[in-house]
Amino acid sequence: MKKKKSGSLDLFWLTYKHRPGSLIVRILVLISAIFTIGVLFSLIIYILVNGVANLSPRLFEWEFNTDNMSMMPAIISTVYITALSLLMAVPVGIFSAIYLVEYAKRGSKLVKVIRTTTETLQGIPSIVYGLFGYILFVITLGWSYSLLAGAVTLAIMILPLIIRTTEEALISVPDSYREGSFGLGAGKLRTVFKIILPCAVPGILAGVILAIGRIVGESAALIFTAGTVAQVPGSLFESARTLSVHMYALLSEGLYTEEAYATAVVLLVLVILINGLSGFIAKKLATR
Repeated sequence: MKKKKSGSLDLFWLTYKHRPGSLIVRILVLISAIFTIGVLFSLIIYILVNGVANLSPRLFEWEFNTDNMSMMPAIISTVYITALSLLMAVPVGIFSAIYLVEYAKRGSKLVKVIRTTTETLQGIPSIVYGLFGYILFVITLGWSYSLLAGAVTLAIMILPLIIRTTEEALISVPDSYREGSFGLGAGKLRTVFKIILPCAVPGILAGVILAIGRIVGESAALIFTAGTVAQVPGSLFESARTLSVHMYALLSEGLYTEEAYATAVVLLVLVILINGLSGFIAKKLATR
């Protein structure tokens, strides 16, 4: 055992003896990884310790009132808004990326402009999207504070993310796959949908998972568009609040801190479940 350890140390020394920069980079990467994991676990433990003890059946009653401070309407509204936003953004984002990668002329100015625009839109603060949605959907189109106004605003917000991740996933597919498909007589459309897209599914779903995380955690844009009414929406044109908005409302009042911690636990579990389900679907589609 001592000889093996000594041999490993000698190999390690010989590897980095003449490349001290590589050793420094490796140490910095290791420290960064440990720090990131430590912060992540600290946040999760803090939320669980403060929130699990405050969970109670009254928080899951169907109707919200000042006695139970139920989060059930917020849970249902979160699922509704997430589903609607993805339903609008994912098809548009995927087909836009397919056009940019497979059909548009490589190196064209139009493609460069679109890519620059999507990268710029990813960096815009969410409150700007909220103001845009408020002016266009709530006031100009007369939708008022509604589930639909919030969902459309979030769909616009996550669209650049889905386009860029899908584009990178399609680019990562080797050109030899396309050439082989064309050589066997397949057309452009058949090649894209039968060869390219199945290979890019894991990367596309990774972008969808990131989009879901942004939707579920969003509050600023939804306050301006979907409103803060704590009720289960009966239609697309009724106001609703998601879990993140619900938690913000509880904390801003300063009287329901314990219920806010419990909401954070449910929000954390919901995000984990959605991401786990998305990852499971990605694996199933990748192995088909």
